[in-house]
Amino acid sequence: SPPPSSSPSSPLWALPEELLLLICSYLDAQALGRLGQVCRRLRFLSSRDLLWRRIARGCLNSGFTQLGTDLAAGIPVKERVKVSQNWRHGRCRRETVLKWKCKQVLMPWMELDGEYLYLSQAENIQAYRLCPDGAGLQRHPQAIFSGHQEDVCRFVLVNSHIVSGGGDGNIVLHKIHGSYSVKFSAHEQEVNCVDFQSGLIVSGSRDRTAKVWSLSAGRVGQCLHTVQTEDRVWSIAISPLLSSFVTGTACCGHTSPLRIWDLESGHLLTCLGTDFHRGAGVLDVFYETPSLLLSCGYDTYIRYWDIRTSTRKCVQEWEEPHDSALYCVRSDKNHMIASGSSYYGVVRLWDKRQTRCLQSFHLSSPTSSPVYCLRFSTTHLYAALASALHVLDFTAP
Repeated sequence: SPPPSSSPSSPLWALPEELLLLICSYLDAQALGRLGQVCRRLRFLSSRDLLWRRIARGCLNSGFTQLGTDLAAGIPVKERVKVSQNWRHGRCRRETVLKWKCKQVLMPWMELDGEYLYLSQAENIQAYRLCPDGAGLQRHPQAIFSGHQEDVCRFVLVNSHIVSGGGDGNIVLHKIHGSYSVKFSAHEQEVNCVDFQSGLIVSGSRDRTAKVWSLSAGRVGQCLHTVQTEDRVWSIAISPLLSSFVTGTACCGHTSPLRIWDLESGHLLTCLGTDFHRGAGVLDVFYETPSLLLSCGYDTYIRYWDIRTSTRKCVQEWEEPHDSALYCVRSDKNHMIASGSSYYGVVRLWDKRQTRCLQSFHLSSPTSSPVYCLRFSTTHLYAALASALHVLDFTAP
């Protein structure tokens, strides 16, 4: 049938806008795109976020969580849906934005925060301003945060504060906009992982303990609990409900490497899983919601846990195709998962609704290096390897 007339006298325009939007809400992305080519008014109508929001919630990395929360407000939803198709089909421009030379192997970590990327390099954390297009970084860091005598193992960025754990066994707290910093001795061996929420720090160490620390006035750096994990702690995360935290350990004994502890008392609440093999250490954990948790590690699996349904078995799992250890995992809190593997800088994208890997990107040929950390926005993915920082730009055609 012919397209609707754009004449003001057309019966179509006699309908209230609410009804026009209702009619358009039954169209898919392709139909909405074609409708926008009819005339100026239909282009405006068909570009409304209200129409694209339903479509975007079914797309990969469009900025919407499973519950519908918009994490990328301010960016037109239609544009995000377009870029989402590039994520799905692996269309991107690759670039190495930073290289560093060091005699020893670095295990960098990073965080994204608005216009800045924070990257650990040896004993320092450097803040780089992102270029306007989001693809590159300014050559020189805007700020450098120091305080460790050995390499930074992990750090988190929360509420304009950086909390880092280092190979020197110390925890350092920096306020980003100011000179305030606190340093205290935390563990007998390196602090492999930290998290920080609501005035509390949790840390995990090679010394087989996890600890809870206070940052409240008058109690800064006071240890509230010491948890004997009986295994090296590689990863840690506080639940969004601020009631518990999860530890990922080396799995050198007969205890599950994934355990959840009460944040207030330090008591063990539950163990996740029963079929881990010896040595299947958990290298990264990520809370999507208070009840949904992702984990990955040496046994090459990404596991998706729903603690409302079962603590004995994960609800879904994906195996790394090349049998590589998985160093890091993140999700868009909806359908997409990104993982970094131990060989040749392989980054993989996964769709939770599928069993097989969706896309793969090799970033470190010919020298093999793990992807130690990755972070992404709705348009770019950043991957930190032993000697370089790579970016994948999905706005490219």
